[in-house]
Amino acid sequence: MARSILILGGGTAGWLTAAYLARALGSEASGGPRITLLRSPDIGIIGVGEGTFPTIRNTLRYLGIDEGDFIRATGATFKQGIRFDDWVETPRPGERRSFLHPFEAPFHADDADLVGWWLLQDPATRAPFAQAVTIQNRVAEANRAPKRPDEGDYAGPLNYAYHFDAASFAGVLADRARALGVRHLQGTLTAAPLDDQGHIARVDTAEHGTLTADLYVDCSGFRAELIGEALGSPLRSVRDQLFTDRALACKRPYARPDAPLASTTIAAAHEGGWIWDIGLAHAHGVGCVYSSAHMDDDRAEAILRGYLGVGDGDLSVRHIEFEAGYRERQWVGNTVAVGLAAGFLEPLEATGVVMIEAAVAMIAELFPHTGPIDAPARRFNELMAARYANIVNFLKLHYCLSRRDEPFWRDNGDAASIPDRLRDLLDQWRYRPPSRYDFTLDVESFAFFNYQYILYGMEFRTDLTGVSPDRAALREAERLSARIRGFGERASADLPSHRALIERINAIAPATAA
Repeated sequence: MARSILILGGGTAGWLTAAYLARALGSEASGGPRITLLRSPDIGIIGVGEGTFPTIRNTLRYLGIDEGDFIRATGATFKQGIRFDDWVETPRPGERRSFLHPFEAPFHADDADLVGWWLLQDPATRAPFAQAVTIQNRVAEANRAPKRPDEGDYAGPLNYAYHFDAASFAGVLADRARALGVRHLQGTLTAAPLDDQGHIARVDTAEHGTLTADLYVDCSGFRAELIGEALGSPLRSVRDQLFTDRALACKRPYARPDAPLASTTIAAAHEGGWIWDIGLAHAHGVGCVYSSAHMDDDRAEAILRGYLGVGDGDLSVRHIEFEAGYRERQWVGNTVAVGLAAGFLEPLEATGVVMIEAAVAMIAELFPHTGPIDAPARRFNELMAARYANIVNFLKLHYCLSRRDEPFWRDNGDAASIPDRLRDLLDQWRYRPPSRYDFTLDVESFAFFNYQYILYGMEFRTDLTGVSPDRAALREAERLSARIRGFGERASADLPSHRALIERINAIAPATAA
């Protein structure tokens, strides 16, 4: 008999899980698992702009979603990385210092040590790291798109992801999941009693009575109604390492319809955290992320208003509270958590959706069609907990290197708040750049070059004076850097403006139209 899966929750996590498992496990085929998604009509989705990783392109392609249709339906735009404003030092009046964390890896050549060459240049005169090692820095600064109109779905000369409206994205995933055979029920969970093994025995609903399944997937968000409330799997807090725990979020129209459209998330540091600014097709989603231990809500709103230039004008904001942490046991018995129910760290670097992608891909590959349903639980828990812990290291890297002088930033620089693993790596990176051998791919969301972009964007010093450089490799690296400058200038001239490409895509009739 085919196994059954019940997914609780209908946001991005729920519908992405449903669509992916239906596609991977063959729910449409005879003998495939029966997948049901239960969504409460009373719980909304925060739709102020979501950022993603380039992995989302493979996920959407795998699900059979047309790129143009997706962009039109979700107000999506292209994302080529994150621009960090004022993270290095407290800004002086009239000054703003920025660096880019692009999606493109640094150019590599076997006979050219580009990173070593850059590190040996005079810090006072050398180009910013991202500008020296990739063309994407120049393309993004010029507000150009990462591809041309005639290039195929999910393809282009530069690596990219998207910004989109989260509520609309859930709708696109829901349509695809239903087309793949997922049954959708609107209803409210009233109880989730346990059996004599301490596993979920059933889910009781007000509208549909009792529902049972072989595997329950908790995508109920911060409420964690199955994994947390019913099963009591504790959240491991990392509040002592990542301090932000609040956000104020809003949507704002552009000053004019033809305003340049950034193809990066903007992360602007402030005295007690940072502001995200995500450009969607017709508006931008803006939020103030902050630590309640360092700033109250009124001050946070004042900072957000100052960023937006609205003063005492009308501003409708959503207040979001979160606890930075994750469950070390995300799969307990016959229940596995995905998305916010499993953990959340903070919005920086947009790790929310990529953790959903990682979890659901692992569930699909490890899913036991026969035998104990919890057979993969131990391995799943090990891999997901390690992935969360490594993301904590990466996020903390952004904060602990800052030379800003406000209490929030000084506290982030306290060695006691830096994870042991990160402290060890920082000690090594004082004498060599981050290497691929520093990381284990199966438990990482970020590669060694992602660390390089943040490390050197934050002006960390790596001392190579004890290294005997390969002179030929350095000369070749200098020539390569000159070529990168030229390629960047040509790409900035040849690629369309970001807004022009988005407007062209939005003007095309949907591919699904008859």
